[in-house]
Amino acid sequence: MSYISEVIEMTERKNPGEAEFMQTVREVLGSLAPAVAANEKVLRDNCILERMVEPDRQIIFRVPWTDDKGVNHVNRGFRVQFNNAIGPYKGGLRFQPNVTLSVMKFLAFEQTFKNSLTGLPMGGGKGGSDFDPAGKSDAEVMRFCYSFMTELYRHIGPDVDVPAGDMGVGAREIGYLFGAYKKIRGAYENGVLTGKGLSFGGSLIRPEATGFGATYFFNEVLEHLGESIKGKTFCLSGFGNVAWGAALKITELGGKVLTLSGPDGYIYDKDGVSGDKIDYMLTMRASGRNVVKDYADKYGCEFVAGKKPWGNVKADVYMPCAMQNEIRIEDAKAMVSAGVKYLNEVSNMPTTNEALAYLQANGVIVAPSKAVNAGGVAVSGLEMSQNSERLAWTEKEVDDKLKHIMKGIHTQITDALSAYGMGYDLVAGANLAGFKKVADAMIAQGLN
Repeated sequence: MSYISEVIEMTERKNPGEAEFMQTVREVLGSLAPAVAANEKVLRDNCILERMVEPDRQIIFRVPWTDDKGVNHVNRGFRVQFNNAIGPYKGGLRFQPNVTLSVMKFLAFEQTFKNSLTGLPMGGGKGGSDFDPAGKSDAEVMRFCYSFMTELYRHIGPDVDVPAGDMGVGAREIGYLFGAYKKIRGAYENGVLTGKGLSFGGSLIRPEATGFGATYFFNEVLEHLGESIKGKTFCLSGFGNVAWGAALKITELGGKVLTLSGPDGYIYDKDGVSGDKIDYMLTMRASGRNVVKDYADKYGCEFVAGKKPWGNVKADVYMPCAMQNEIRIEDAKAMVSAGVKYLNEVSNMPTTNEALAYLQANGVIVAPSKAVNAGGVAVSGLEMSQNSERLAWTEKEVDDKLKHIMKGIHTQITDALSAYGMGYDLVAGANLAGFKKVADAMIAQGLN
């Protein structure tokens, strides 16, 4: 049995029933065969793969809070600190009913490689709660956030673990979390959270960063292939900050966005999501209704209930911006039949392993989420730098640095592929490039 197979089997035994986590472990380790074959002795001697798939710590805690009617509730909170070989743990907080330990572990594991690719000194972590902020009043969300931070504060700090926002955790939630942390600690440590408001240490273009970065990375892919975004059509899922940022940048670069989606279905706008239609995405998000049909009602375009656009709308590029595992094997087959050329994965692990293998086998170029999605954490890292240096960079300065980071990620990937004599397999290249830096740091620091 190979070293990789041994570690995957061991991890399966230790993590029964954790489907999301095991999916990403298999995907990542399965891509590392060239690096492991070339360095197996040193990797085995230092237990690199065994340590890399085991989180440094997994923290689970209860979060009691009271709603506006005086009814008490208890939710579960999580923080998974996966690997800090190259810097303090860094990764978002997600508030959604489907948050589980398995989801947090897969996100934290992915985050380790994603943060490595940015070139910034950040380790991997992730956290959140099965609390749903949708439909809650500001007072209810504030009470929950204060209760959540009452435990989380023990485990975070500017040089220890720096959480950010994720799904369900926007500017409102980050503000309340920072207020709670400041009160508990009795100190103004503005480097402890990123995604903060501009009035208390936040960075410009942070809300747009993931969508901007995804588009910048994909532009590098197209340039490598002698093409450009101009004139291409795009199907997006979601309509939150990520899809909003992507729609802004795609439109700016001459592409056309045809679809958005929500839990209720998807809209198809043959004229393109642009101008005030992009602005309206913010209005929909702020409404708290979490339905995309409002867009179709306002602009008179097609709405398809209960479905995603994958395979149902013909476009050059598909960009999932919503959830993990939203593209499954049946979607992949429909995409190939529809003639889709590119899948630019913006959300974390949006494609199942089976669907990913099918797409690649049928010639679809897949840009993987751990590279594509790195723009958000990159700007979070830039926010950390601004906080530590007491600086506030201009929008152009942050955007230029983000563009440079995304270009650098593509270069790292192509360099890794070249080093092992591989083709243009971006999925394998991202895993190989992210792995190398983390593994080198772990070996240098000894068995710990």
